[in-house]
Amino acid sequence: MADPSSYRPKPGQIPDSPGVYKFRDEHRRVIYVGKAKNLRQRVANYFQDLAGLHPRTRTMVTTAASVEWTVVSTEVEALQLEYSWIKEFDPRFNVKYRDDKSYPYLAVTLNEDFPRVQVMRGAKKKGVRYFGPYGHAWAIRETVDLMLRVFPVRTCSAGVFKNAARTGRPCLLGYIGKCSAPCVGRVTPEEHRELAEDFCDFMAGRTGTYIRRLEKDMMQAAEEMEYERAARLRDDAEALKRAMEKSAVVLADATDADLIAVAEDELEAALQIFHVRGGRVRGQRGWVTDKVEAVDTSGLVEHALQQLYGEERGEAVPKEVLVPALPEDAEAVSQWLAERRGSQVSLRIPQRGDKKDLMATVQRNAQQALGLHKTKRASDLTTRSRALEEIAEALGLDTAPLRIECYDISHLQGDDVVASMVVFEDGLARKSEYRRFQIKGFEGQDDVRSMHEVIGRRFKRYLQDKERTGEWEERPADAPAAGPAATGPVPAPAPTADAPAADDGEPREDDGRPKRFAYPPQLVVVDGGQPQVAAARRALDELGIDDIAVCGLAKRLEEVWLPDDDDPVVLPRSSEGLYLLQRVRDEAHRFAITYQRAKRAKRIRSSPLDDVAGLGETRKQALIKHFGSVKKLRQATIDEICEVPGIGRRTAESVAAALASTAPAAPAVNTATGEIIEEDDGGSS
Repeated sequence: MADPSSYRPKPGQIPDSPGVYKFRDEHRRVIYVGKAKNLRQRVANYFQDLAGLHPRTRTMVTTAASVEWTVVSTEVEALQLEYSWIKEFDPRFNVKYRDDKSYPYLAVTLNEDFPRVQVMRGAKKKGVRYFGPYGHAWAIRETVDLMLRVFPVRTCSAGVFKNAARTGRPCLLGYIGKCSAPCVGRVTPEEHRELAEDFCDFMAGRTGTYIRRLEKDMMQAAEEMEYERAARLRDDAEALKRAMEKSAVVLADATDADLIAVAEDELEAALQIFHVRGGRVRGQRGWVTDKVEAVDTSGLVEHALQQLYGEERGEAVPKEVLVPALPEDAEAVSQWLAERRGSQVSLRIPQRGDKKDLMATVQRNAQQALGLHKTKRASDLTTRSRALEEIAEALGLDTAPLRIECYDISHLQGDDVVASMVVFEDGLARKSEYRRFQIKGFEGQDDVRSMHEVIGRRFKRYLQDKERTGEWEERPADAPAAGPAATGPVPAPAPTADAPAADDGEPREDDGRPKRFAYPPQLVVVDGGQPQVAAARRALDELGIDDIAVCGLAKRLEEVWLPDDDDPVVLPRSSEGLYLLQRVRDEAHRFAITYQRAKRAKRIRSSPLDDVAGLGETRKQALIKHFGSVKKLRQATIDEICEVPGIGRRTAESVAAALASTAPAAPAVNTATGEIIEEDDGGSS
């Protein structure tokens, strides 16, 4: 590990001009490339106190052994040079998107004497028009099959074409009218090229002209009583319409745009692009990347734009690029895109209307892609085993933690404070073992105190279960306090999702007894840093449990904290162990916040009518509908309440009594204005 001060440039040595810089390691390999408006300011940031650097940046500067730079004239030149160097050197600490698959394109080989329509993958070739990318090759073939009725362009290979020209007999498509058969001279090279260009125009979105022309020719043929020709033109128009229906209109005014969305967490990011041409989604693609450098959403967008359009020219760069966040040098990036297109390119964030709605769809696709990527990664047995081994090594455990429990606290400004417990066994979520808690020991917001209470309750229940079943033999009074050994699973009935719940949300057995907490984990993970970890360890110590490891995962820098350690354990960002801990923590957060929101919604919807025995939801709604609000119902007499269909006198008396007991003692007052606030709770109080 190198000391950055050993290769830090001397003061004043770095120019304050725009430029691109490279960090190299001890073997002279380029490990990071960056650009800057002001090289002096940007490069100097890398040589501040290591404690102030992002962990990924810290790793990069301690891996590097030298830094060098190149001055350019403009920010646009810096952007272009940065892209060229990243492509040339493939630096390990730069974000690089990797395609999750090889996308097929519909290609028209206009660089040939007789252009051919075909499916192509891989690098793009000069002189070939590309449309897409498409999700599947069969989608391209279906579209082409429909369009060959109207644009009978050659689709055969060079070998088939030469053989047909030699024998003077066209292939099957030539006989059935889906190829104009230039191989045997049915059309001239010029006529065939015109067909190919019309095909390209239609695919580029200029669809209305051809359909109107076909319909006009059809009507004219019908007037001239050429019914066979009219029928053929009608079928041609229908074929083009069906081809258009395969990509529905999503944006008006024949918009040409690419929409880019990013879904990310601390370690990875997924990127989705929708290609809209002529107002229709013509293709979609997605990338996934490791966040190997300290980069935010705007940085991810900038890297994506470089990779998307770095090799493109002309119409391959759309008129409009819609993004979730603008790059840091948005003006320079827009200028760079405009130079590649040859005309103005709008780079912006959609704010309203159809484009914002479509961007939300692209964002959902990005979230799903990231989730799918994580699911695939987690489902691999070898990867899970390596993750558990890395956690054991990093935390100093004797064995891999086959059972991990994670706890999280959730509340809304101190109200509805709840906690969650999630369980991962062998690296996979075991949802039947999840638990949720209400904080009962105090009121208000105190995450550390809440964590202490939850850990204490969970393991106190565990010890009680062990005592009751005789699975834990009491230690002699003179023996040191310690918890039961976590040596393996203890037979226990598996909790079910629909089991009756106790006051704190804990499932119960059929006889009303709380279900047992299965067996103890080898590792307890808490969502938080040193204070939360210390609280969890203290709760276990108070119960005499000293054979369960505890750690915390702090979300800001993804640092792992251990009890009584002043410094965190920093796992490599590529570590499968860190990835598993992050998944466990995120699942605990999701489970906690879901419970907290449900609890808050239930409290908000509560009504004094809920306490009236025998009054169901239907009759409660009838009362509110009849009187308009709980306030007006509270003011009604028993006789007036009896007028509501389905409400008898005894029920009316119960309603009146319940409302009287919950009536406000005094009107609410706005302390700022002195104004009395009228109660109008509309059915809730």
